[in-house]
Amino acid sequence: MERESMEFDVVVVGGGPSGLAAAIRFKQLCQDSGDDFSVCLVEKGSEIGAHILSGAVLEPIALDELFPTWKEMGAPLENPVTEDDVYYLVSENHAVKVPALFVPKKTHNQGNYVISLANLCRWLGEQAEQLGVEIFPGFPAAEVLYDEAGGVSGIATGDMGISASGEQKATYQPGYELRAKYTVFAEGCRGHLGKQLMAKYDLQRDVGTQHYALGMKEIWDMDPSKHVPGKVVHTVGWPLDHLPGTVGGSFIYHMENNQLAIGLIVDLGYKNPHLSPFDEFQRFKHHPVVHQFLEGGKRVAYGARAVTKGGYQAVPKLTFPGGVLAGDNAGFFNFLKIKGTHTAMKTGMLAAEAIFNAVKNGSNGQEELTAYTDAYAQSWVNEELYSSRNTNPATHKFGMLLGAAFTWIDQTIFRGSMPFTLQDDTPPHATLKSADACAKLDYPKPDGVISFDKLSSVFLSSTNHEEDQPCHLQLADPGIPLQKNLPMYDEPAQRYCPAGVYEVIEEADGSQQFQINSQNCVHCKTCDIKDPAQNINWVTPEGGGGPNYPNM
Repeated sequence: MERESMEFDVVVVGGGPSGLAAAIRFKQLCQDSGDDFSVCLVEKGSEIGAHILSGAVLEPIALDELFPTWKEMGAPLENPVTEDDVYYLVSENHAVKVPALFVPKKTHNQGNYVISLANLCRWLGEQAEQLGVEIFPGFPAAEVLYDEAGGVSGIATGDMGISASGEQKATYQPGYELRAKYTVFAEGCRGHLGKQLMAKYDLQRDVGTQHYALGMKEIWDMDPSKHVPGKVVHTVGWPLDHLPGTVGGSFIYHMENNQLAIGLIVDLGYKNPHLSPFDEFQRFKHHPVVHQFLEGGKRVAYGARAVTKGGYQAVPKLTFPGGVLAGDNAGFFNFLKIKGTHTAMKTGMLAAEAIFNAVKNGSNGQEELTAYTDAYAQSWVNEELYSSRNTNPATHKFGMLLGAAFTWIDQTIFRGSMPFTLQDDTPPHATLKSADACAKLDYPKPDGVISFDKLSSVFLSSTNHEEDQPCHLQLADPGIPLQKNLPMYDEPAQRYCPAGVYEVIEEADGSQQFQINSQNCVHCKTCDIKDPAQNINWVTPEGGGGPNYPNM
């Protein structure tokens, strides 16, 4: 059975804020000019928003530009920030509230909104469809299509109905070829096609090393007496700073409808292979500053995803023949602000504007869109990332506390314009020390009230995959987990995965087996990033698989 092929002017990969903003902006320009260029957007989740997870406090600058009348249009931004607190957790029982004077001005959240990014994306999807964007949810972009000259000519969606052994089942349906003059790759953090494109076109050749963190999030139904709509709390310090080389922080956001979003972000450059980010998150919730909000509440949702945090130094070359990178796929996250939605949307809009002008002028997609690169260089996104460029490497070099002090000086006194740029060229997968050189960590057993295990957490993510399909977590060398990673690092995949995907099983005869529970995968990409041998390659599973987040 041959693939069907469809032709569009533009194909957008990914239904997150960047991809949706790109599709919307392109159709807005078509509407303004009277042109009828076609746009198709594919999304691997079962619906728009199904795979979207973020804190999230939204800075509305990009939304203001995209839809100046978003309030009248009913955008789901109804919970402005009312309080903005930062705590340094000194130990498991003590904390110090940081005076606003010592919190960099650019990190203050007045004028921002506590939102569900998944619901904002659903709303953006509605706006895109009204403008004429064709949206295909449940269709993962599985392959890049190239023309004879080596340029990108579109994508192919994944086949459906392939068995775990690689045979066609009765339900087999081949993927579609979606061909376009230009393709926007807005897959989010560590997009697997973006990774391929960076390698093929050497897009990271002249830039710094990309860095990542793992963010885990829960939503709780709160005791109404403890709920303060719009209250924002961030913490640094315990439990992460008790381990050398471990940095990160937390967020606690009071949402609408007596709900609370709580999460921990762990930098994936940590050194101790015994560390479990998930268990650090569960332990964190027992701190008195945090526990007070959760007491009397009920956990109703869980999810996790990786975040790019290399910033200005790590932004790759954005263009190649026939396509562009946008949003978190290119690493536009601002680590200082702990925000990336506004920058993702803006870069999607800039890409759309460059593509529209090219198509309008008769381009067939063969040339690179240098106009996009130029527009980014002149944008507030570039300015914002440049001014915060030293924050991430400072925390890596000096630790969280001294790094925060450095950042305060950088932002308050020098306003982000220090006459040097710090670098950290060690990728996350290369930071682990051997297991016998590091202290084993004793994590308390979850109590089932405030803290929980991985499997009950994954259940709340509504994650599901068709069981009889090829494993989307591919091992380049199946022997490495047991032969190298286990003796050297006690196979850290057992702990860095926040969904219990990887296990080392001891058989009755004493032999060991490396087991991959791909059904549990929440598509966070941590394994693709942190595996010390870079042996795990995350690819798209069958369409619609993965989490189904309601309002993350």
